[in-house]
Amino acid sequence: MKHKIIIAGGGTGGHIFPAIAIANAIKKLAPETEFLFVGAKGKMEMEKVPQAGFEIKGLDIAGFNRSSLIRNIGLPFKLVKSFLQVQRIFKSFKPNAVIGVGGYSSFPVLRFAQTNSIKTFIHESNSFAGKSNIMLGKRATKIFVASDGMEKFFLAHKIMITGNPVRASISHSNITREEGIKFFGLDPAKKTILSIGGSLGAKSINEAIDKNIELFEKNDLQLIWQTGKPYAEKGKQAAAGKKNIWANDFITQMENAYAAADLVISRSGAMAIAELCVVKKPAVFVPFPFAAEDHQTANAQSLVNKNAGIMVKDSEALDKLVATIISLSKDEQQQNELRSNIGKLGITNADEIIAQQILNTIK
Repeated sequence: MKHKIIIAGGGTGGHIFPAIAIANAIKKLAPETEFLFVGAKGKMEMEKVPQAGFEIKGLDIAGFNRSSLIRNIGLPFKLVKSFLQVQRIFKSFKPNAVIGVGGYSSFPVLRFAQTNSIKTFIHESNSFAGKSNIMLGKRATKIFVASDGMEKFFLAHKIMITGNPVRASISHSNITREEGIKFFGLDPAKKTILSIGGSLGAKSINEAIDKNIELFEKNDLQLIWQTGKPYAEKGKQAAAGKKNIWANDFITQMENAYAAADLVISRSGAMAIAELCVVKKPAVFVPFPFAAEDHQTANAQSLVNKNAGIMVKDSEALDKLVATIISLSKDEQQQNELRSNIGKLGITNADEIIAQQILNTIK
């Protein structure tokens, strides 16, 4: 049977890239499968999904704005409009399964599928489930999670612990360190720091690097700096004329960045951690303090407890972050311990496990 599958969600790389990984894994097992992604207009999935070779439709939808209540006036209208758009998409595409990965578009798409008795699957990457996924989970066919203890959010018999899917380009990369460094036009003889504040950037990390940017050259270090779009111009200005620094808003080929990196600065979202476990990199984590239930701090603390990472609080990043990464760059023993311990947590085949489960269920 030829399957037609809708994958809904996005907003950040932490939702988009696992979705693409799952789609590619399904396609490998069932090459005739047709896919349609559904995202939110204006969000990064509308750019990243076509780059990965998949078709995407955008909904006129937005989430609740907690910082400005007046901006929520049009929200009910957008929700109604998005449900009508979803109805048209389903009528045209006729899917026999729907996968939700989180993000604004997940809710109306999966809710419509469930109302019409179409099998639905959820991938919850975090240790704290989002409200939409908790609601959708009640009627979902199966729920794939990264860690244990998720029974407090979902029905136990629907849960399967799979880990988080990491892009095959990263998990199966054969790129050498030298090739990775040359990709960024840097010097293979120098120790290289990779700073990734998530796909949309991280203000505290960016400001800390900007303030202390001269210290990298003084300590004979190179920097690959993914700034995110909001800090792109400031980042490029700060890096201008510095041969030891590569700065851009987004790194398209992350496999090159991970290959090049000796050390990493990162947020501690579930997908960032999943990738760093697979590539076995010593890392300093700066948790985003406003994540739901402060789950990024919990993620980072879990790694610290296993001697698999170092944590710097967001509020202390400006003064402590660069000093911490420089100190780590000079301590080979600590780097080796962190590398060994974070590597033990890596799962390289989560996408294949999820793909096989979905295909077994809908055949």
